[in-house]
Amino acid sequence: MARKTKPVAGNNKRMPPEIKKGQPTNAKTEEMQPNREVSDGEFMSANQGVRINNDQDSLKAGERGASLLEDFLLREKITHFDHERIPERVVHARGSGAHGIFKVYKSLAHLTKADFLQDAELETPVFVRFSTVAGSRGSTDLARDVRGFAVKFYTRQGNFDLVGNNMPIFFIQDALKFPDLVHAVKPEPDNEIPQAASAHDTFWDFISLMPESAHMIMWLMSDRAIPRSYRMMEGFGVHTFRFINERGESNFVKFHWKPLLGVHSVAWDEAQNISGKDPDFHRRDLWDAIESGAFPEWELGIQVVPEADEHRFAFDLLDPTKIIPEELVPVQRVGKLTLNRNPDNFFAETEQAAFHVGHVVPGIDFTNDPLLQGRLFSYTDTQLIRLGGPNFQEIPINRPLAQVHNNQRDGYMRQMINQGKSSYNPNSLGGGYPAQAPAAEGGFTSYPERIDGRKIRARSKSFFDHFSQARLFYHSQSEPERNHMIDAFSFELGKVKTIEVRKRMIAILSQIDQSLAAAVAYALSLSIPKDTGQPLNHSIPADADPNEYQPIQATSSLAKSEALSMANTRKDTIATRKIAVLAADGVDDVSLHAVRADLEGAGAIVEIIAPRQGFLLSESGAEIAVHHSLLTAASVLYDAVYVPGGINSAATIEGEPNAIHFLNEAFKHCKAIAVDAKALQVLEATYFAPKLPEGGSSEVVKEGVIVNADTAMLATQFKAAIAQHRFWEREKPRQVPA
Repeated sequence: MARKTKPVAGNNKRMPPEIKKGQPTNAKTEEMQPNREVSDGEFMSANQGVRINNDQDSLKAGERGASLLEDFLLREKITHFDHERIPERVVHARGSGAHGIFKVYKSLAHLTKADFLQDAELETPVFVRFSTVAGSRGSTDLARDVRGFAVKFYTRQGNFDLVGNNMPIFFIQDALKFPDLVHAVKPEPDNEIPQAASAHDTFWDFISLMPESAHMIMWLMSDRAIPRSYRMMEGFGVHTFRFINERGESNFVKFHWKPLLGVHSVAWDEAQNISGKDPDFHRRDLWDAIESGAFPEWELGIQVVPEADEHRFAFDLLDPTKIIPEELVPVQRVGKLTLNRNPDNFFAETEQAAFHVGHVVPGIDFTNDPLLQGRLFSYTDTQLIRLGGPNFQEIPINRPLAQVHNNQRDGYMRQMINQGKSSYNPNSLGGGYPAQAPAAEGGFTSYPERIDGRKIRARSKSFFDHFSQARLFYHSQSEPERNHMIDAFSFELGKVKTIEVRKRMIAILSQIDQSLAAAVAYALSLSIPKDTGQPLNHSIPADADPNEYQPIQATSSLAKSEALSMANTRKDTIATRKIAVLAADGVDDVSLHAVRADLEGAGAIVEIIAPRQGFLLSESGAEIAVHHSLLTAASVLYDAVYVPGGINSAATIEGEPNAIHFLNEAFKHCKAIAVDAKALQVLEATYFAPKLPEGGSSEVVKEGVIVNADTAMLATQFKAAIAQHRFWEREKPRQVPA
């Protein structure tokens, strides 16, 4: 617990509170210390410092009289409350953040002169904000949506913001279309419906007219759009950037974040249930993991392309709707990000954090990606209105560790107290300072890229291949993943009321894969149009020839890319997975504690779910604390379920409808389920009751459903099943009521 602040002798300032005991620290944590305040044991005061004697009653003309205008305490408190809310972000409004560190594995000096990528011993402080994109601050974490993955590196050369998403591409190729995209996906302006959802007419109207969105929409309809947690999703820089070394040599670079827990999702039905049970599911998961010391980790990966190879691919490196398949350019894992401290105050840190794709340091520079170029303007402009003016970078969470010296002055919420007469450059009254920094002293210099062309509003023909990578993505998915995409398209388009929009989207899907289009068309009682309509691309200049803007019918050089399927992710750990144990009075001590200990020894989180709160009594009479009752718990909040033995416990669980529903729902969502053989009657009460093998029950009965009388063997089999995350193969043929 942080110690209360104490006055400093000789002045009225306060000593910063201590960091919580055992809490990791770094340079940014220490730099923010003077801005922390803990009020334990202190008297209440007004904002100018005067102590408050009565915070319960306003000043009145007599006990029942009118409130008086001279009540400065009332006016201050109400005025501050009236102004507490700042404009929420237009996109990425709902977020969650954490502090941490980044360390590079070995020097990347041959590629970049960026200081934080030089020394394997250097810990660079970071602040990371995850978010959904479309919904408001009050929406659910489990919306089908893109997730933001923004990382602020507090480097010794200044702040570097890697502002990315959990998908490596984007909907549009040019930033000029960004307002249109956001207007289309946001709630419809006539009725402000729906919230945090893309399943409505305006979004799909826009998408069906913009074939350049085809690749991104495949990602959005995939399981990537409903991650199991922030800790189990990838991150991408989206754009192609440049690395520049001390010799001035440039290489193109794509940034990746690879989670060490693997990449996992939830089922769509499960996501909808979680939104009702716990709309803060991802926020809570991140917070709890860090508080428990299970620090989330990602490796930084880079794909490096020499300048000489810029045009060797079948796609354009500057096109933000394209990936570089990992089979063509492998991802080099060059460092590790660890999140190890939760914010002390959500508003002061997470909500006021201001990221900007234009915050780069020497050694990292931009390319001519037209979406990236527009973002360079948009981020500053957004922060000016959201955070009240041009001094948003003086807010503690945004303040760089590197010292700031410039001639900028004044403005709303200015905190820097600049001394001296000169606020201009060049000057002699201030000795010529602050002086311009030579490149050798860390001064930022832009890469001297040669530019030769006419000023023109147009798009390169190399950007007109809209379907080859969408097709590659679909063909790279496992069969369950493809089935989920068909269901997602059918659900989303099923919410669209305008039949012409549905037909146009079927035409777009037919350009990607005929079987996909046919399956979605069947679900919507439509047919694949023989004539896809001309022009297919409606995003063309007014005076242009539509034929000039038709998509190129290109094919990918790859038939599949293993990296694009979540089926190929890491599946060798159960660390931080949440396991529900359904138990009641009379539970067998050995059956419960042995499996629990084995699971927790492997890093899992085990919680006891019982018919009622408080404690239950085991067969031996021992008290066992209950984490949740069946009324407050839900299977969708857990990764797996275990039913221990014990005659009385099994009989109670068998007769408890909520417990049987818990198991049926877990099975429906393809989760691992383990049952002690002495509690087999519980399994037999479910809708999915498996047929046991001849001669006993000491083996895996059905995909991910385990029955065993040997507790040690059961625990081993159960851990292996949990590590697989889901058993999607049982999803279609074995759906059960739940």
